[in-house]
Amino acid sequence: MQQSPQLLIIACGAIAREVSAVARINGWKNIKVSQIPAALHNRPEQIPAAVEQRLQDYAGEYDHVFVGFADCGTGGRLDKVIEQYQVQRLSGAHCYEFYAGSEAFARLAEAELGTFYLTDYLAKHFESLVMQGMGLRDKPKLMPLIFGHYKKLVYMAQDETRQLDHFAEAAAKDLGLSYEKIVTGYGQLSSELGQFMHHYETKVIKWQH
Repeated sequence: MQQSPQLLIIACGAIAREVSAVARINGWKNIKVSQIPAALHNRPEQIPAAVEQRLQDYAGEYDHVFVGFADCGTGGRLDKVIEQYQVQRLSGAHCYEFYAGSEAFARLAEAELGTFYLTDYLAKHFESLVMQGMGLRDKPKLMPLIFGHYKKLVYMAQDETRQLDHFAEAAAKDLGLSYEKIVTGYGQLSSELGQFMHHYETKVIKWQH
């Protein structure tokens, strides 16, 4: 007897919790979420190779694979990996876009180009990823060089029950930026994973018959 098709989602560690939450809410089964370290947010040139390595690590083990990354600053290099391995990824340039939705994010960007964005993950880990990860605690003189053109911080909240506002507010204070919060929920992450699952479930029905 054949085994039921299995799914693999290779996800940035910064959205793996949200990917798992969407799967749990929808009752999706037979899914493995494999995380790639979120620290690569600061090293986007390393993302394509990391995703390719994970695709190679799991080659032949899963019937369907989805890549839980947007372009994420790779300048199209991730798409070359996606095309080579014939898999799908999240649409858009970055997680801020697929959380807010492409049209809503375009409006935000147009309203204030000098905006720094945080998600739930980045708000909670701002100190380790940004202040320490970029050396700003040790070398505060870097602050105006890196953030001098920013005017505003927008916190995009995915799950308000986590009550992460104080982290985001502290980040805005550290950077000397005005603060705004918007609630995005899971945005296009949810709908695009839903489309992927619909395609998968169609295959399951065919498999069962």
